[in-house]
Amino acid sequence: MIPTIKDVAAHAGFSIATVSRAINAPHTVNPVTLDKVRQSIDALQFRPSPLGRQLRGERTRLIGVIVPTLANPVFAECLQGIDELAAAQGYRLMLMTTQYDADRERRAIETLREHRVEGLVLTVADADTHPLLDELDRDGLLYVLMHNDTVRRPSVSVDNRLAAYDGVRMLIAHGHRRILMLAGTLAASDRARQRHLGYAQAMQQAGLTPAPAPALEVDFNADELAPSVLAHLTHGPQRPSALFCSNDLLAMVVMRGLRRARLQIPRDMSILGFDGLAMGELLSPPLASVCAPNREIGCAAWRRLLARVTGSYEQLGDAPLALTLPHSLREGATIAAISDHGGQLAMRAAARFS
Repeated sequence: MIPTIKDVAAHAGFSIATVSRAINAPHTVNPVTLDKVRQSIDALQFRPSPLGRQLRGERTRLIGVIVPTLANPVFAECLQGIDELAAAQGYRLMLMTTQYDADRERRAIETLREHRVEGLVLTVADADTHPLLDELDRDGLLYVLMHNDTVRRPSVSVDNRLAAYDGVRMLIAHGHRRILMLAGTLAASDRARQRHLGYAQAMQQAGLTPAPAPALEVDFNADELAPSVLAHLTHGPQRPSALFCSNDLLAMVVMRGLRRARLQIPRDMSILGFDGLAMGELLSPPLASVCAPNREIGCAAWRRLLARVTGSYEQLGDAPLALTLPHSLREGATIAAISDHGGQLAMRAAARFS
């Protein structure tokens, strides 16, 4: 009986799609996977149809991009970096969003594979323990993560824990002791969990107790703060003097809620965001933020994926599997220093940036 591609797939232990890519577009397949497929081809003496190979062998030059949402400008900034480089090098992008939903992540990956993308740039909820990424590793579809803070997989990010630590230390240096972290659902984002660890580390090293534990979780898709959340932030003698928001978009929602509660920023409460969105500097007062180089994260993810797709591994040199880019602090006017007397908020930061 003449062996088929299905026989090769079963012998090699990969999917038919992976074997097909190894035959028709070997540059898109991991070298280890490619070697195993070729060994199975030789062992079974499989000979692809020349006509079928001709029909299927043309490269698509199509790259899949999967992000949680475009409502958060962080991902739009990353996408801009990817798109500019991809277009200049003759590649097209196919974009899908997932809303941090596992089923949507699976459907997005399956759809992009059906369109024969040559690789993926993506952001997922939890990179370390993600079964879909394990499948991609097994099947040999190349990918690079962006913003996912992991050392186990090819990725580009900042050190979220260290970045959050530095940001909270800046609040502490301004005299704040009652610092509360606001985040979306921590289970939905490995970045948010790392940022909480940095927040907790900074607080504990300063002899302060983070409260509530692990953080005040809010609906990060909502345009308004829930009344119960707003009441928690604005009432009581132990209300926080500063808020550390796990992303800039959430910080903006918080700022609007506090204004509607007739609190003044930063006189009544200081706000620190995370992401460094350019639009944050257009607010009044300008938003203080822990800044990630979002556009460069997208550019670096593209360069690393392209090197893998084209087999130009020398372009990566001795670069680690996970690339960590530097963060910075933007000390905007939403942070004021607490004076040593009376607990009143000074306006030095606001005056500096006015």
